[in-house]
Amino acid sequence: MTFSIAARCARTSRLGIAISSSSPAVAARCAHARAGVAAVASQNITDPRLGHVALALIAAGAAPTNALGSLIASRPHMAHRQMTAIDANGRTAVFSGAGTLGVHATAEGRDCVAAGNLLAVTDIPAEMVASFEQSGDDDFGDRLVAALRVGLAAGGEAGPVHSAGLLIVDAVDWPVTDLRVDWDDDPIGRLAALWEIWKPQEAAYLERALDPSAAPGFGAPGDERAEQFQT
Repeated sequence: MTFSIAARCARTSRLGIAISSSSPAVAARCAHARAGVAAVASQNITDPRLGHVALALIAAGAAPTNALGSLIASRPHMAHRQMTAIDANGRTAVFSGAGTLGVHATAEGRDCVAAGNLLAVTDIPAEMVASFEQSGDDDFGDRLVAALRVGLAAGGEAGPVHSAGLLIVDAVDWPVTDLRVDWDDDPIGRLAALWEIWKPQEAAYLERALDPSAAPGFGAPGDERAEQFQT
């Protein structure tokens, strides 16, 4: 019911995930990332705990393949799960249990990994990986959203998708981008539009958290930028 790409930006060290599903609120349940550590997707009859545990294992020094291997060996019901992981060094890992739904596939590439289940065709993850690899000079968020759109154009799920999300972490403890479309007839299109709104403001919201006195909206009286940054 889901297709996703997890990736890192070799230039900025950002980590992130773009994901879409026929189910509601996919990003809230399936996308996990920690700055300087890894990005992990836990999908297919989702258990969000797996993403949290995988991040903790990688943060403690495990390679992504070993982290997923530990989960496979120790957690119940893993036959029903599909997972991907990429760490801060660009190392990737994939797992699709025997109970992964419908047509399913994974693909690993340079600084990225993709997976899907209940797909229209098996080559969708490979198409997403190719899109990400070929867009190396673009903004990281643009690359993730573009890969998701490529996955949809290549066939996407066997049925219509209804939710999508974009999660990006950087050098702080919270996501610098966490955008979600939880139910819509065109969730990937809506996510792309939301990203275009958020993208030029992302740095300002980070700045106001770290140094409010220097941030737009907290400058001199009459600062014309203030109305744009009210949250």
